Amino acid sequence: MNDKKKYSALVKQKAKELGFDFCGISKAEFLEEEAPRLEKWLSNNMQGKMNYMENYFDKRLDPRLLVDSAKSVISLLLNYYPQTKQQEKGAPKISKYAYGVDYHFVLKEKCAKLLEEIKKETGEISGRIFVDSAPVMDKVWAKKSGLGWVGKHSNLLNRETGSFFFIAEIICDLELEYDSPTGDFCGTCTKCIDACPTGAIVEPYVVDGSKCISYLTIELKENIPTEFKNKMDNWVFGCDVCQDVCPWNRFSKPHHEPLFENKNELLNWDKEQWFEITEEVFGKVFKDSAVKRTKYKGLKRNLEFLKLKTL
Repeated sequence: MNDKKKYSALVKQKAKELGFDFCGISKAEFLEEEAPRLEKWLSNNMQGKMNYMENYFDKRLDPRLLVDSAKSVISLLLNYYPQTKQQEKGAPKISKYAYGVDYHFVLKEKCAKLLEEIKKETGEISGRIFVDSAPVMDKVWAKKSGLGWVGKHSNLLNRETGSFFFIAEIICDLELEYDSPTGDFCGTCTKCIDACPTGAIVEPYVVDGSKCISYLTIELKENIPTEFKNKMDNWVFGCDVCQDVCPWNRFSKPHHEPLFENKNELLNWDKEQWFEITEEVFGKVFKDSAVKRTKYKGLKRNLEFLKLKTL
């Protein structure tokens, strides 16, 4: 067995042992097809106020500018689909990915262990871990490594488990065997486009980020534009609508990561508990949660916006 084959098998085996659901490998190279798409998306101002999306354009398209002499992109998926969802009808909603401990911490720790295991076998290699915090097009790399396809809602879809998973990468200078992309299995379905409360999916495979509820409730730091009154579908942090209606998510299975479990009765909160949340309660309940990103002020802004009615 040659080294490339041996080390690729090792990477996937260790990833499985660490709890990752899927692992795929692609060649670190310039993303030629993505360059014009990204340029067009940015020129149409679909990034909204996410000005950081305009930075490091070249690095987003070429991992070799992030890791010297990079040869491989190892893409990793970790399921977060919950066993139990929010119970109270009419209560403000948060995205399922935010039920437990902030995924950045969980994935970075697992990736660090995986990189350590790889180095034990291969010797000293150069590699960096990326978890949604650098100019890396994670869905594109996952697609290139055969882990799924990018659906019409712009989320990565896997035929076995749908789309409720986090994506992480290890970009390294180790040459490995590369996996092949899969096909696109969205077919003629437009359920995600039809269901989007704010019409953010402007055409198949294109999401206007400035209209997305996740953007409005998390990324946007200013007041939410009044044009979105009565269109928020009760979401106060993120949005799962396009994923919830996707037929491929009928294959979603509950995750096996204890840190993603909700431990503070949040899923049973009623409308009153949400609207009366204090800064002290926010600090305790969301101490290790991704929701902390909005800060108390941001969450209260989102809650107050839900109260607004069109005149």
